Amino acid sequence: MSGHSKWASIKHKKATVDVRKGKLFSRISKELSVAAKMGGGDPGMNPRLRLAIDRAKGANMPADNIKKAVMKGTGELPGMSYEETVYEGYGPGGAALILEVLTDNKNRTISELRHIMSKQGGNIGETGCVAWIFDKKGYILVDKKTIDEDALMSAALDAGAEDIRNSPEEENYEIITAPENLNSVREFLEKQNIALNLSEVTLIPKNYVKLEAEDAGKMLKLMDALEDHDDIQNVYANFDIPEEALKEAGGRG
Repeated sequence: MSGHSKWASIKHKKATVDVRKGKLFSRISKELSVAAKMGGGDPGMNPRLRLAIDRAKGANMPADNIKKAVMKGTGELPGMSYEETVYEGYGPGGAALILEVLTDNKNRTISELRHIMSKQGGNIGETGCVAWIFDKKGYILVDKKTIDEDALMSAALDAGAEDIRNSPEEENYEIITAPENLNSVREFLEKQNIALNLSEVTLIPKNYVKLEAEDAGKMLKLMDALEDHDDIQNVYANFDIPEEALKEAGGRG
């Protein structure tokens, strides 16, 4: 169980629950507004906005909600002003963490995040302390039941993907691309009628820190608490939890 792959998969599975809580729509709305504010309201000219709109549609967010969030970003409708920031730090066992945040009050957010981190044996570090551990990549998940591996590999590589591999849960294939190639690879696969479970620009660790039972349990609780915070957009980590340690930590995953 590795940090990036595991949590990408878990977040996908949690989408229905998050919709009921309203958390997912709130998170996507913020991203839509910020993307539109930074790059304009035309998704054809704004790749970040296009990805956010695709994510919104994938979560069955109403079209009117999407439109309003974009218009708030472009200033056509009044809305909250969010500041985008990134915090870096360490979790239990020294695992690296990167927290992407959208907030209307940085002082409040950093205070709350410090409290969450310290409660589970982590801490916020200096800017740049762990960023070097991660590579920015395009990341696509494809359900194994929908396509043969050889056929997917051929299509993905033809589209310009860098790599294709099995996910740790054995349910999906993972396709890795350069960030700037994510849209073109996704579009190529969709034209081949290949259904995508997830498509995003993400941070993938270059190396992993193996956690045993006690630290594994703390890390899982920490990730849950961070994911539940309203200002958190994304959490990236480089932990690796062996199956035996995962069972000792409570059998979650």
